[in-house]
Order: sequence, then C-alpha cells, then structure tokens
Amino acid sequence: MKRNKWHCGSQFGWQGRQRHNSRRYREHNNRMSRERNERSELDASLSELSEPSSSAVESTSSASVSTDVPELPGFYYDQKKNRYFRLLPGHNNCNPLTWETIKQREMEEKRLKMLEEDAKTGRVARMGMDFTKLLLKRHFGLMNSASYLRFAQELKVSGMRRNKLEVYSSDSSNDSSFKMILADTNCKRIFSVKNDETGYKYGILNLDGHRKESQLISVDMYDNLYFTHRKGTSICWASLSGCDSHIMLCLSGHADIPGCISLLPASIFSNSNSEDHLSMQCNFRSSTVWSCAWCFNPQADKCFSTGLLDCVFVTDAVTGQKQTFRTNSSVLAQQFARRVPMLYNGCRSGEIFGIDIRQRTTKGTSWRGATIFHNSAVTSIRLLQDENYLMAADMIGKIKLWDLRTARCIKQYEGHHNEHAYLPIHVHEEEGILLAVGQDCYTRIWSLRDGCLLRTIPSPHSASNDSIPNVAFSSQLGGRGGVPGLLMAVRQDLYHFSYSSKKNDYKCEITYSKADP
Repeated sequence: MKRNKWHCGSQFGWQGRQRHNSRRYREHNNRMSRERNERSELDASLSELSEPSSSAVESTSSASVSTDVPELPGFYYDQKKNRYFRLLPGHNNCNPLTWETIKQREMEEKRLKMLEEDAKTGRVARMGMDFTKLLLKRHFGLMNSASYLRFAQELKVSGMRRNKLEVYSSDSSNDSSFKMILADTNCKRIFSVKNDETGYKYGILNLDGHRKESQLISVDMYDNLYFTHRKGTSICWASLSGCDSHIMLCLSGHADIPGCISLLPASIFSNSNSEDHLSMQCNFRSSTVWSCAWCFNPQADKCFSTGLLDCVFVTDAVTGQKQTFRTNSSVLAQQFARRVPMLYNGCRSGEIFGIDIRQRTTKGTSWRGATIFHNSAVTSIRLLQDENYLMAADMIGKIKLWDLRTARCIKQYEGHHNEHAYLPIHVHEEEGILLAVGQDCYTRIWSLRDGCLLRTIPSPHSASNDSIPNVAFSSQLGGRGGVPGLLMAVRQDLYHFSYSSKKNDYKCEITYSKADP
C-alpha cells in the first residue's frame, strides 16, 4: 500500500512539474516575442527619424512640429525650409523668431486663405447644395421640415458677400479707427466711437438703406463730434423723451478725475447749436462704471442702471432718485427685462443674478433672484424675447444658453475665442442666429436652435488686439424697408455683408424644451 501510494504520488508530482514547466515555457516565448516586436518598432521609428516623411514635408501648417521630426528644446523646425531654427524667449533684433511670431504667421496665413475662399464667386456652405435642390427634396418628402430650415439658414449665411462702404463726413481726418459701434432700436442710426492720436471721438452715423436692385447703403457722419481723452467703458441708447432720444455714455476716470455718467441728447451730434448741451441729463461722477442699461418696462419708466465695482445703481432719470444694491463683484454686463421690472447682471466672478427693482430694501440679499454661475467673468448677457432664456458669454470663450426657470444650461455654442477681452454677443431671433466676434478677430455666426456654427468670417485686416472688429446685424439696415445684412467696423473701414431675408425662403421658429441637451 505504501509503495502504491508512493508511486501514485510520484506520478502526480511529475505531471505537476511537467505542467509547471510548460507554463513557464509559454510565458518565456511570449516575453521574447514581445521584446522582438518592441525592437522592430524601435528600429522602424529610428529609420523614420533619420529621413522625414513626405507627408510631413507637405504639411499645410509650416509652423507646427511634425510627429516624424524629433523635437529639440529651444529649437523650431520649419517644414518649408526643412531645417531647425533657434527660438528665443523674447524679441531680438538679430533673431526675432519666437513662438509669438510663429503663431501670428500661422494666423495670418489662415486668414488670407479664408479671404481668398470667400472672394470666390458661387461660394456655398456645402458642395452641391442650393435652394432649388432643397425645395425639391422637401416637395418630394425626402427632407423633413427641421432639416430644410437648418440647411436653408446655412445657405443664406454662407451667401453673405463683403462690400466696403464709404463714410461721408465733414471731419477731414480719416486716420481715426473704429473702437465701437452700437445700433439703435430700428438700426437707422449707429453710435460710433473712434480713436486717434488726439483722443476719442463720439458721433452718430446715419444709415440710409434702399431696397432696390443695387442694395446699397449710404453712410453719413453727423457734423458734431464729442471729443475727449477719456475712454467710454459702456454705452447704450436711452428713450427719455422719445424712442432712442438720448445716449447714455459712461466714461472712465484717470489720475484725480473720477469716472462720470452722462445722459446726452442725440440731437447734439447733429445740431451745431450749443444750447442743446444745456439739456444734458444726469451728469454725475462715480467710480469706474463697467456697464449700463436702459429700462423699457412701464412699471419703471425712465430708469437706467449702472454697474460699478461692488454695487448696482438704479436711477430715475427725471427725479434723480437712486437705489443701491450691493454686490460681491464688479458688474460687467446688464440688461432689463421688458415684461417685468427685472434687472439681470453678469459679474466678474462669473455670477449672473436678477434684481427686482420694485423692492426698496438694500439690506441683506432678499432682493436677489435666481443665481447661475459661469467659470469666468461674464462679459455679455442677452435675454431672449420670451424672457425665459438668457444667453451669456464669458472671458474664456464659453457661450451658454440658460433656462431661467430651472437655472440650468441647456445649450452651448462652441468655437468662440476669448482670453481676457470685453466682447459682446448679438442675438437676432427673427433670423435665428447668434453672432460674436472673438479675440482672434474672427466673426462667427451660430444657429440659435441647434448651436451649429454656420460660418466664420475673417477680418479684412491683420489680426491684433487693437483691430478687433465691431459688428451690428439687422434685417432692415437704415430703418423700415432697409437693406438686410451685417455691418462690420474694423480700423478705419466700414463693411456691409449682404444678406437675404426673404420671408418666402423659410420661417425660423426657435423653441426650447427641458429635454434639450
């Protein structure tokens, strides 16, 4: 029994050792195969590094470092010249090559290429897409209504053409650059801010549109210009004695002179009579004013608001009575609701909140409404027509659509570029589009409904921080029956982008629900 038991144990032990040796043998083979594969991949990569590939040489971006070329610290590889160049941390007279200059060259090449594409006749959004084919597909049931509206909108935006406008002005100096343009309610007049070596010039441009075959716009600068060395921090049209009868101008302070808030009649810019200056309303001094807004609600008639460093002033333009609402941050953007006397504010801290101006108390935070937050300073807010949705943009390039009833973001519009600039956004619900100019000097147009980027318009001038375009969009430029399109002011030039706003083309209805992403 013992022998048999020993025999069985030896037999089982030998089989166990055999299985153990076979497993070690398989693991050894797998490890050797992996090492051979890694060695072959390393040899292939070394051979590729020794000879740059043809795809890397033919790369469209000359400043980007190819993955087939080794990256050397402190050097930049130029694809066109096929050689390395030394990089310096700053500009130098002997070798001005820096990452900043490389980036600027890339942006300039991209801008020139886009301008060349836009100049081509017959430019369309998608290859082979036109209104005739869209109508045929919709007629035969090959395209639903939502898709038809979407493609028709994209066609109209992509068909915009740039035309340079001549500004007729009595001012002999043409070296002034546009810093801001702001259209009135009917888009018949444009309040402009220009800057040159002498200072800032504030004036009004009168638009005259003609719905004829030429589709031309004539632009006249009013005679009187308001000269000052102080920069305007915020501007808005005010309806004190009539529709857009006044202009609220907030000027920054310097040295020992504080900032001021002035309510100027628009007539002083077109009438040379100095007596009109006596009708100036609400000219008072204050600290730095970041934003202002005029109230159109009948319950708070002839009131305006100003956003300061740590508070909000709501002032009656007739009586001068003022309400003060304390905040925790600077208020950079403001807008009044039309249906209810609510004032919405966007702060440097990223907070957006509403104020019911019917409340007279300033103690505590009982007056503060629903609050929503961005991750950066809010530079612009726009209420939609039903006033249940609010569009907000911040300093990191995020544009979000908020549902004020649920305090939830329901849509984001990607592609906007901003790092630290104070840039506005423009919403045109009749055409269902959103416009914004980025810090990279590109004007982008989105669809309000689905958030899709419809078109990116390059600036006619080289991109720089001092030449960011200012835009205004309307379906009736020059007043009722005017020409539809986009106005763009950049440096000393004013451009008009023609736009087709025929009601027979399509009808865009913007609706949002809680189920939207």
